[in-house]
Formats: sequence, structure tokens, C-alpha cells
Amino acid sequence: MLAPKKVRHRKMMKGRRNGLSWTGCNVDFGDYGLIALDDAFISSRQIEAARIAITRHMKRLGKVWIRIFPDKPITSKPAETRMGKGKGAPEYWVAVVRPGRVMFEIEGVDLATAKEALRLASHKLPIKTRMVAREGVEL
Repeated sequence: MLAPKKVRHRKMMKGRRNGLSWTGCNVDFGDYGLIALDDAFISSRQIEAARIAITRHMKRLGKVWIRIFPDKPITSKPAETRMGKGKGAPEYWVAVVRPGRVMFEIEGVDLATAKEALRLASHKLPIKTRMVAREGVEL
């Protein structure tokens, strides 16, 4: 699963997810992309599950780009622990996704295969998504 090799700070504040994505909004690498319509924290497990769904349906033809990376640590305290005693330990990593962000891109397959692969991937993600095509490519 995806995780940073090294981080400056082990723990991070929650932050805000409101607003639209201002980077990563265009299909730059592949022919078809999957964009987010909601904002969410997408865990590295969900990214990996979506990637596996795409590559299995494409039968390892074509190429897949993952355009998001989980670089935000989410902490949690153990179950049945009293309040206080500081912040919990980092448990897993998430990618902060805002509406309009391209999460996955694929190329090298026909439109029907691309549609079905991205549909299967969208079922693995906790947000509403939409398939888009690069300019000049029919959808």
C-alpha cells in the first residue's frame, strides 16, 4: 500500500476539506480519468482496492496512473482508553481529495473496457465519481 517513506512531522492537524480542487483537475497522462465529485479522505487501502479493480478488469493491458497519494497521517487512540494523555498514534494514511480532482487515469484500452474498469473502481471509493476523457478523445 502507498505511504510516505519519510515525513517531517509524524502527526498532522485535521485541516479543512471545503472548496474545489485547484490542482490535478485535468486528464494529463491517459485517455480517460476518474474525477471526484465530493470531498473526502481516501485511505491507502481504498486507493489500492480501486487500482486492483482497474488492472484486473483491463487484464493488465494498457497503463494506469494513480494521481493521488496518501500523505496525511490519521491518528487514533486505543479502544477503552480514558480521555487525555495526548494525541493517539498514527494508524493509517489518507489522501485529501476535493471535488474536481482526477484520481485515476488509464490509456491503451477501448472505451467500453475503460468505462467498466472505472465503474468498478468507483465502487471501491467512498465518494461519488464521474468518468471524463482527455480533450480530443471521444467519451
